[in-house]
Amino acid sequence: MADMKTIGFVGTGAIAEAMVHGLLAEPAHVSKVYVSPRNADIAARLAAKFDDVTVAADNQTVVDRSDIVVLAIRPQIAEEVIRALRFRNEQRIVSVIATMGRQNLLDWIRAEIDLVQAIPLPFVADRRGVTAIYPPNPEIAALFDALGTAVQCESRKEYDLLAAASAMMSTFFGVMEWTTDWLENNGLDRSKGQAYIAPLFESLALRANEGPVHSFHTLSEEFATKGGLNEQVLSDFETKGGRATLVSALDRVLARIEGRSTDI
Repeated sequence: MADMKTIGFVGTGAIAEAMVHGLLAEPAHVSKVYVSPRNADIAARLAAKFDDVTVAADNQTVVDRSDIVVLAIRPQIAEEVIRALRFRNEQRIVSVIATMGRQNLLDWIRAEIDLVQAIPLPFVADRRGVTAIYPPNPEIAALFDALGTAVQCESRKEYDLLAAASAMMSTFFGVMEWTTDWLENNGLDRSKGQAYIAPLFESLALRANEGPVHSFHTLSEEFATKGGLNEQVLSDFETKGGRATLVSALDRVLARIEGRSTDI
Protein backbone atom coordinates (compact mmCIF):
# COMPACT_ATOMS: atom_id res chain seq x y z
CA MET A 1 0.00 0.00 0.00
CA ALA A 2 2.97 2.33 0.39
CA ASP A 3 3.08 3.16 -3.33
CA MET A 4 -0.61 4.09 -3.54
CA LYS A 5 -1.13 7.57 -4.93
CA THR A 6 -3.02 10.62 -3.79
CA ILE A 7 -5.57 11.72 -6.35
CA GLY A 8 -7.36 15.04 -6.57
CA PHE A 9 -10.44 16.16 -8.47
CA VAL A 10 -10.78 19.68 -9.84
CA GLY A 11 -14.52 19.68 -10.30
CA THR A 12 -16.83 17.44 -8.31
CA GLY A 13 -19.64 16.33 -10.58
CA ALA A 14 -21.24 12.99 -11.35
CA ILE A 15 -18.19 11.42 -13.04
CA ALA A 16 -15.84 12.54 -10.26
CA GLU A 17 -18.23 11.07 -7.70
CA ALA A 18 -18.40 7.78 -9.61
CA MET A 19 -14.60 7.58 -9.82
CA VAL A 20 -14.17 8.26 -6.11
CA HIS A 21 -16.66 5.51 -5.25
CA GLY A 22 -14.80 3.05 -7.47
CA LEU A 23 -11.34 3.99 -6.26
CA LEU A 24 -12.16 3.88 -2.55
CA ALA A 25 -14.37 0.79 -2.47
CA GLU A 26 -12.60 -2.03 -0.62
CA PRO A 27 -9.87 -2.72 -1.41
CA ALA A 28 -9.01 0.92 -2.05
CA HIS A 29 -6.75 1.75 -5.00
CA VAL A 30 -5.58 5.20 -3.85
CA SER A 31 -4.40 6.34 -0.44
CA LYS A 32 -6.11 9.74 -0.30
CA VAL A 33 -8.61 11.76 -2.32
CA TYR A 34 -8.96 15.54 -2.42
CA VAL A 35 -12.09 16.97 -3.98
CA SER A 36 -13.00 20.43 -5.16
CA PRO A 37 -15.44 22.39 -2.95
CA ARG A 38 -17.31 23.74 -5.97
CA ASN A 39 -20.18 21.23 -5.79
CA ALA A 40 -20.71 21.39 -2.06
CA ASP A 41 -23.41 18.69 -1.91
CA ILE A 42 -21.40 16.02 -3.74
CA ALA A 43 -18.17 16.95 -1.94
CA ALA A 44 -19.86 16.72 1.46
CA ARG A 45 -21.50 13.42 0.54
CA LEU A 46 -18.17 11.87 -0.45
CA ALA A 47 -16.40 13.16 2.65
CA ALA A 48 -19.17 11.73 4.84
CA LYS A 49 -18.97 8.32 3.18
CA PHE A 50 -15.19 7.91 2.93
CA ASP A 51 -12.65 8.70 5.65
CA ASP A 52 -9.96 9.13 2.97
CA VAL A 53 -11.80 11.98 1.19
CA THR A 54 -10.95 15.56 2.12
CA VAL A 55 -12.82 18.57 0.75
CA ALA A 56 -10.08 21.02 -0.19
CA ALA A 57 -10.32 24.74 0.54
CA ASP A 58 -9.96 25.50 -3.17
CA ASN A 59 -8.84 24.02 -6.49
CA GLN A 60 -5.21 25.06 -6.00
CA THR A 61 -5.06 23.00 -2.80
CA VAL A 62 -6.31 19.99 -4.77
CA VAL A 63 -3.47 20.45 -7.28
CA ASP A 64 -0.81 21.06 -4.61
CA ARG A 65 -1.63 17.93 -2.58
CA SER A 66 -2.22 15.40 -5.36
CA ASP A 67 0.10 13.05 -7.23
CA ILE A 68 -2.55 12.68 -9.95
CA VAL A 69 -4.97 15.51 -10.74
CA VAL A 70 -8.24 14.77 -12.53
CA LEU A 71 -9.74 17.71 -14.40
CA ALA A 72 -13.49 17.07 -14.22
CA ILE A 73 -14.99 20.46 -15.01
CA ARG A 74 -17.53 21.58 -17.58
CA PRO A 75 -16.06 22.56 -20.98
CA GLN A 76 -17.72 25.99 -20.74
CA ILE A 77 -15.60 27.02 -17.73
CA ALA A 78 -12.52 24.86 -18.36
CA GLU A 79 -10.21 27.61 -19.61
CA GLU A 80 -11.05 29.99 -16.78
CA VAL A 81 -10.56 27.36 -14.09
CA ILE A 82 -7.40 25.76 -15.50
CA ARG A 83 -5.57 29.00 -16.29
CA ALA A 84 -5.99 30.08 -12.67
CA LEU A 85 -4.10 27.02 -11.39
CA ARG A 86 -0.37 26.38 -10.96
CA PHE A 87 0.73 22.85 -11.84
CA ARG A 88 4.06 21.21 -11.05
CA ASN A 89 6.37 20.09 -13.82
CA GLU A 90 6.10 16.31 -14.34
CA GLN A 91 2.75 16.22 -12.50
CA ARG A 92 0.31 13.65 -13.87
CA ILE A 93 -2.93 15.17 -15.15
CA VAL A 94 -6.00 13.27 -16.33
CA SER A 95 -8.62 15.25 -18.24
CA VAL A 96 -12.15 13.85 -18.38
CA ILE A 97 -13.49 17.07 -19.94
CA ALA A 98 -15.68 16.10 -22.88
CA THR A 99 -14.78 17.23 -26.43
CA MET A 100 -11.82 19.30 -25.25
CA GLY A 101 -8.80 19.72 -27.52
CA ARG A 102 -5.54 18.39 -26.14
CA GLN A 103 -3.49 21.41 -27.24
CA ASN A 104 -5.94 23.77 -25.55
CA LEU A 105 -5.45 21.95 -22.26
CA LEU A 106 -1.66 22.06 -22.56
CA ASP A 107 -1.73 25.77 -23.38
CA TRP A 108 -3.88 26.52 -20.34
CA ILE A 109 -1.87 24.33 -17.94
CA ARG A 110 1.45 26.03 -18.84
CA ALA A 111 3.72 23.38 -17.29
CA GLU A 112 5.69 20.36 -18.47
CA ILE A 113 3.13 17.82 -17.33
CA ASP A 114 2.09 14.29 -18.26
CA LEU A 115 -1.42 14.72 -19.73
CA VAL A 116 -3.77 11.82 -20.39
CA GLN A 117 -7.33 12.26 -21.66
CA ALA A 118 -9.98 9.77 -20.58
CA ILE A 119 -13.66 9.00 -21.06
CA PRO A 120 -14.84 7.31 -17.84
CA LEU A 121 -18.49 6.29 -17.74
CA PRO A 122 -20.76 6.17 -14.66
CA PHE A 123 -20.22 2.42 -14.27
CA VAL A 124 -16.73 3.04 -12.86
CA ALA A 125 -18.51 3.54 -9.52
CA ASP A 126 -19.09 -0.24 -9.45
CA ARG A 127 -15.71 -1.06 -11.03
CA ARG A 128 -17.48 -2.19 -14.18
CA GLY A 129 -16.67 0.72 -16.47
CA VAL A 130 -14.71 0.62 -19.71
CA THR A 131 -12.58 3.75 -20.15
CA ALA A 132 -10.79 4.94 -23.27
CA ILE A 133 -7.55 6.81 -22.58
CA TYR A 134 -5.12 8.72 -24.82
CA PRO A 135 -2.20 8.62 -25.16
CA PRO A 136 -1.24 5.19 -23.76
CA ASN A 137 0.03 5.43 -20.20
CA PRO A 138 0.63 2.32 -18.05
CA GLU A 139 0.05 4.07 -14.71
CA ILE A 140 -3.20 5.74 -15.74
CA ALA A 141 -4.33 2.57 -17.52
CA ALA A 142 -3.79 0.66 -14.25
CA LEU A 143 -5.90 3.25 -12.45
CA PHE A 144 -8.82 2.72 -14.84
CA ASP A 145 -8.28 -1.05 -14.94
CA ALA A 146 -9.03 -0.90 -11.22
CA LEU A 147 -12.35 0.70 -12.17
CA GLY A 148 -13.20 -1.92 -14.78
CA THR A 149 -11.25 -1.95 -18.04
CA ALA A 150 -8.96 0.58 -19.71
CA VAL A 151 -8.63 0.78 -23.50
CA GLN A 152 -5.38 2.53 -24.43
CA CYS A 153 -5.73 4.42 -27.71
CA GLU A 154 -2.68 4.72 -29.95
CA SER A 155 -3.95 7.82 -31.75
CA ARG A 156 -6.32 10.72 -31.22
CA LYS A 157 -8.48 9.27 -34.01
CA GLU A 158 -8.97 6.04 -32.06
CA TYR A 159 -9.89 8.05 -28.97
CA ASP A 160 -12.39 10.22 -30.85
CA LEU A 161 -14.02 7.16 -32.43
CA LEU A 162 -14.58 5.53 -29.04
CA ALA A 163 -15.89 8.83 -27.68
CA ALA A 164 -18.41 8.86 -30.52
CA ALA A 165 -19.41 5.26 -29.81
CA SER A 166 -20.06 6.14 -26.16
CA ALA A 167 -22.84 8.44 -27.40
CA MET A 168 -24.89 5.26 -27.95
CA MET A 169 -25.77 4.91 -24.26
CA SER A 170 -28.96 6.98 -24.32
CA THR A 171 -30.09 5.25 -27.51
CA PHE A 172 -29.58 1.86 -25.84
CA PHE A 173 -32.03 2.83 -23.13
CA GLY A 174 -34.22 4.49 -25.74
CA VAL A 175 -34.64 1.17 -27.56
CA MET A 176 -35.63 -0.44 -24.26
CA GLU A 177 -38.13 2.36 -23.63
CA TRP A 178 -39.66 2.15 -27.13
CA THR A 179 -40.00 -1.62 -26.82
CA THR A 180 -41.66 -1.24 -23.43
CA ASP A 181 -43.99 1.40 -24.88
CA TRP A 182 -44.96 -1.03 -27.64
CA LEU A 183 -45.67 -3.78 -25.13
CA GLU A 184 -47.82 -1.45 -23.03
CA ASN A 185 -49.69 -0.14 -26.06
CA ASN A 186 -50.51 -3.74 -26.94
CA GLY A 187 -51.97 -4.49 -23.53
CA LEU A 188 -49.08 -5.63 -21.32
CA ASP A 189 -48.70 -4.07 -17.89
CA ARG A 190 -45.72 -1.67 -18.08
CA SER A 191 -44.04 -3.07 -14.97
CA LYS A 192 -44.04 -6.55 -16.53
CA GLY A 193 -42.55 -5.20 -19.74
CA GLN A 194 -39.72 -3.49 -17.87
CA ALA A 195 -39.16 -6.57 -15.72
CA TYR A 196 -38.70 -8.61 -18.91
CA ILE A 197 -36.76 -6.21 -21.15
CA ALA A 198 -34.04 -5.14 -18.68
CA PRO A 199 -32.80 -8.69 -17.88
CA LEU A 200 -33.07 -9.62 -21.58
CA PHE A 201 -30.72 -6.83 -22.62
CA GLU A 202 -28.42 -7.52 -19.67
CA SER A 203 -28.12 -11.18 -20.72
CA LEU A 204 -27.29 -10.17 -24.29
CA ALA A 205 -24.56 -7.80 -23.11
CA LEU A 206 -23.09 -10.49 -20.87
CA ARG A 207 -23.10 -12.93 -23.78
CA ALA A 208 -21.21 -10.43 -25.95
CA ASN A 209 -18.61 -9.86 -23.23
CA GLU A 210 -17.83 -13.46 -22.31
CA GLY A 211 -14.80 -15.28 -23.66
CA PRO A 212 -13.74 -16.37 -26.12
CA VAL A 213 -14.67 -13.12 -27.84
CA HIS A 214 -17.03 -13.54 -30.79
CA SER A 215 -17.68 -10.92 -33.43
CA PHE A 216 -20.97 -9.11 -33.03
CA HIS A 217 -21.91 -10.33 -36.50
CA THR A 218 -21.42 -13.94 -35.39
CA LEU A 219 -23.58 -13.35 -32.33
CA SER A 220 -26.23 -11.66 -34.46
CA GLU A 221 -26.36 -14.72 -36.69
CA GLU A 222 -26.44 -17.00 -33.65
CA PHE A 223 -29.55 -15.27 -32.35
CA ALA A 224 -31.23 -14.93 -35.76
CA THR A 225 -32.66 -18.28 -36.75
CA LYS A 226 -33.11 -18.53 -40.52
CA GLY A 227 -36.64 -17.37 -41.26
CA GLY A 228 -37.21 -16.60 -37.58
CA LEU A 229 -38.52 -13.58 -35.71
CA ASN A 230 -35.12 -12.12 -34.76
CA GLU A 231 -34.00 -12.28 -38.38
CA GLN A 232 -37.19 -10.50 -39.45
CA VAL A 233 -36.67 -7.56 -37.04
CA LEU A 234 -32.98 -7.24 -37.98
CA SER A 235 -33.87 -7.25 -41.68
CA ASP A 236 -36.55 -4.60 -41.19
CA PHE A 237 -34.14 -2.44 -39.20
CA GLU A 238 -31.47 -2.63 -41.91
CA THR A 239 -33.66 -2.30 -44.99
CA LYS A 240 -35.96 0.44 -43.65
CA GLY A 241 -33.26 2.92 -42.71
CA GLY A 242 -32.32 1.95 -39.15
CA ARG A 243 -28.70 1.14 -39.89
CA ALA A 244 -28.24 4.17 -42.17
CA THR A 245 -29.72 6.46 -39.52
CA LEU A 246 -27.41 5.05 -36.87
CA VAL A 247 -24.31 5.46 -39.06
CA SER A 248 -25.35 9.01 -39.94
CA ALA A 249 -25.85 9.89 -36.26
CA LEU A 250 -22.41 8.53 -35.35
CA ASP A 251 -20.82 10.44 -38.25
CA ARG A 252 -22.37 13.66 -36.95
CA VAL A 253 -21.21 12.98 -33.40
CA LEU A 254 -17.67 12.32 -34.62
CA ALA A 255 -17.72 15.57 -36.61
CA ARG A 256 -18.77 17.41 -33.48
CA ILE A 257 -16.00 15.80 -31.41
CA GLU A 258 -13.39 16.59 -34.04
CA GLY A 259 -14.59 20.19 -34.30
CA ARG A 260 -15.75 19.96 -37.90
CA SER A 261 -18.77 21.89 -39.10
CA THR A 262 -22.09 20.14 -38.53
CA ASP A 263 -25.74 21.02 -38.84
CA ILE A 264 -26.38 20.43 -35.11
